[in-house]
Parts: sequence; structure tokens; C-alpha cells
Amino acid sequence: MAAKGRTGQPTLEEVAALAGVGRGTVSRVINNSPRVKDTTRHVVEQAIAQLGYIPNRAARALAGSRTDAVALVIPETEKRFFAEPYFSDIVHGVGDGLADTDLQLLLTLVRTEKERQRFLQYARARRIDGVLLVSLHDSDTLPDLLAAMEMPTVLSGRRSGDESVSYVDSDNVGGARAAVRHLSASGRRGIATITGPLDMYVAQCRLRGYEEAVRNTPGGPRPSWIAHGDFTEESGRRAMAELLALHPGLDAVFAASDVMAVGALHTLRAAGRRIPEDVAVVGFDDSPIARHTDPQLTSVRQPVEEMGRTMARVLLESISDASSAWQHVVLRTELVRRASG
Repeated sequence: MAAKGRTGQPTLEEVAALAGVGRGTVSRVINNSPRVKDTTRHVVEQAIAQLGYIPNRAARALAGSRTDAVALVIPETEKRFFAEPYFSDIVHGVGDGLADTDLQLLLTLVRTEKERQRFLQYARARRIDGVLLVSLHDSDTLPDLLAAMEMPTVLSGRRSGDESVSYVDSDNVGGARAAVRHLSASGRRGIATITGPLDMYVAQCRLRGYEEAVRNTPGGPRPSWIAHGDFTEESGRRAMAELLALHPGLDAVFAASDVMAVGALHTLRAAGRRIPEDVAVVGFDDSPIARHTDPQLTSVRQPVEEMGRTMARVLLESISDASSAWQHVVLRTELVRRASG
């Protein structure tokens, strides 16, 4: 029941005063932010019930420039977006993370400079409350432009080791290192790698993990044992062919993504190589593809859906409290052993 002796609808400030907390804390409770202690949440909810306060979505949107929408921005083509399970897993995880909120998720592919400028205009007009960015290259200034306009932003991965904007990443160096050490421990001596595009920090990290793992093997890291791909299946086929031409006796390959590993498998099979008897193959991502290759692919599992959920959580916290510090989260990876090596 509303408090006696008052007129009009109770306000957010009155709820805060009755609960003995700040206005921001009440806002976080209303928006289901995880950054509120259970005891505090209970006190605020009691005050809301006692005053009969009803959050007005339209009023909140006008007063706080809230739109109740966030953008998931992927600067890639439709072909790559639909070909790589990574993106669908990220979308699924983000969707899970926002499921208990009132926020609408807007999926945006930024494929051209014109689309990039259109999105920036959209963001400057405050038509969204926050941005989730996926698949960034190291020269991309989009996160900095969004930060300059004080738009809450969270990255999937990072552009460099000095990234300042909030991000959620996986242990790419450690995962790659574990994969190559596994190959070495199983008796493989000629271990090659297929990298991702090296203008992406994720690809640089997976290459670094490979190099660290082979540093103590005969010959150490050798440039001719490194072939460059771009995370597509075709690049995996092409890179594997290059490696076989240079080193026909190689007996293992670490591909920096499952999709490229699939391309490598096709090339090896076409060249008459048995897997894993002649050449062991390990991928990265542990996507559904890894369980449907023949033989099934050994791969480094990164918790992609968990990354998406964590990105959503970090963004919600940033939206609820614009003064909160940037968050840098790195999730563990795990080698999943199957029949390919």
C-alpha cells in the first residue's frame, strides 16, 4: 500500500530514502543488475512494495536516455558469420545473459565503411544503451569512438595486450600451448601450425602459444613451419598444401580454429595422409564441427557461450553504473582429446 499523506506516484528518490540507499542502487535493483547484494536487494524491494512504486519504462527511458536496447556488432560478412559456429555460440550466450532483462538485442553486421558510419550515427543518437563488439582487428578504432561518446561497450576478445575497454576473452596462449605440448608428448616431432589473421590479437596469441610450446623441441620455432590462414576453411586447405609442399614429412599440425582444421583435414586426405597415423591434427574452439569430422577432431575448448553470457553481465553492470571501472575477464580453456591426434 502507498504511504499515507502523500499525493501522486512515489518517486525513485523516495524509494531510495526509505531503503536508506542511493538512487543508483534502486535503479540497479529495478534493472536486475547482479551488482547488488541480496540483503540490499531485499530492503529495496520492501521499500518499493511499501510505497507502491511502479517503474515507468517510458519515463525511465526519457529521464535517463534509456532505450532498453543493446547492439551486438560483428564487423564481418554474412558468409563468415554463418560459416563459423563461434558467432552463433556468442549470440546464444549473449541472449541467455539478457534473457531476464527487458533489453532488446539488436544484431548488426558492419561490412563496409558506410555501414560503420551509419552505426556510429545510430550510437551517437543514443538509440541504444550499450554495445557488444565481436571479431575486432587490431587497427579498429570503433571501441575508442564508442568510449569517447561514453557508450557502455564490451569486447569479445581484445585488440592488443594493452586493451583498456572492457573485454571478455579466453586463454588463447595457454590453450594453444597445451595443444602443441600434447602433440609433442605423443611423439610428434614435425609440428606445423596454421595461424589465423595476424592483424587479430587472438591469432597472435595462438601463434605465441605454439611458439612457446615448440621452443624446447629440436629446431625450435621455424618460420617455414608456420602457414597463415584467415579462420576460413579454404585458408586451412591452402595453408596445409603449402606446409606439405615445404615439409612432406611433417607429422602434426595445430590449426588456430576448427574451421581451418577441417580444411587441413581435406588437404591431408587428398594427399593420401592417414589421420592420425601419418599426421595428427588439433584445432581450436571445440565447436560442433569438431564432433562431426572424420576422425573426430581433437580441439581446444574455449567457453564461447559463457563468454557471451559474461559479456552481457559486464555490459549490464556498465549500463547500471556508468562510473564503474572497465573489466577485463579471461576465461580458461581446455584440451578435448578425440581421434584426430
